[in-house]
Amino acid sequence: MKKIILLFVAICSGLVVNAQTSDAQEKGFFKHLDASLTAGSTGLGFDLASPMGEYVQLRAGFAFMPHINYTMGFDVQVGENAEESKSKFQRLSGILEGMTGYKVNNSVDMIGVPTYYNFNLFVDVLPFKNNKHWHFTAGFYLGNSMIGKGYNTTEDMPSLVAVGIYNTMYEKAIRKEPFVTFTYNGSPVALTDDPEYQDMLYYKFKSYGRMGVRIGDYVSDGSPYIVEPDENSMVKAEVRVNAFKPYLGFGYGGRLLKGDDRYKISFDCGAMFWGGTPSILTHDGTDLAKEVKNVRGKVGDYVDLVKGVKVFPVLNVRVTRTLF
Repeated sequence: MKKIILLFVAICSGLVVNAQTSDAQEKGFFKHLDASLTAGSTGLGFDLASPMGEYVQLRAGFAFMPHINYTMGFDVQVGENAEESKSKFQRLSGILEGMTGYKVNNSVDMIGVPTYYNFNLFVDVLPFKNNKHWHFTAGFYLGNSMIGKGYNTTEDMPSLVAVGIYNTMYEKAIRKEPFVTFTYNGSPVALTDDPEYQDMLYYKFKSYGRMGVRIGDYVSDGSPYIVEPDENSMVKAEVRVNAFKPYLGFGYGGRLLKGDDRYKISFDCGAMFWGGTPSILTHDGTDLAKEVKNVRGKVGDYVDLVKGVKVFPVLNVRVTRTLF
């Protein structure tokens, strides 16, 4: 990231230095410098631009998307059968609350947040000699590869802690291991180390199954995809694309204020190429975009939207002032 910032500063510095070179001014290269504020689908940002002749302009800038949260919900499921899960959950939720002190809700809310930012370097071509309003643009965006993330709300942390405790107990019961081992009078003491009791726990937990958040179904075999909390009792996901994103587009601009050529407004429309279908990776490494189908609820709508946008539409407005 430091290298990118240094490169960006060097480009901008080069524009300023060259703008002050008399030979370049005579040829029409870097004869003035424009500064712009931008807003649109790539977020909020700014850029600097200067001509490289009569028909070409070099533009460099930075934009980021403000963190705007949106909420989506998932159901907590016990075992792989959704219908049986409801009755199992009702029985287990009371047991878990009595054992852990945490109330387990039957759904978990997650917060989705856009996280992308990009530097950009563009070349604008003004193809019409007698009409400088239109321009065609080619260049690239360079930024972070994680453009969005999702994580459970703070209010649902107790539920996920209880789910994690239950799954730990489930694993120990299935392996017929003691739930707890401690030292008493210098000797190890294990709880539930009686074979008959362990057999009873085995069949009891086996009948319930593991507990987790039902997301959808695996593409490979149609079995339920149920994500479990990580070691920090969190459920998380990240949306990832290529860090380097080519851009092609066009735009139209003109004076913002009548009789004042220093202020301009322009509109840019184009396509940012992400490099294929974005990956939506949960904390256990599963790609919701490629490995999971029938994703439920509002999350499914967002997953379908992200999967369908292999090329990101760019629509920005620029307000420009000529510095010199």
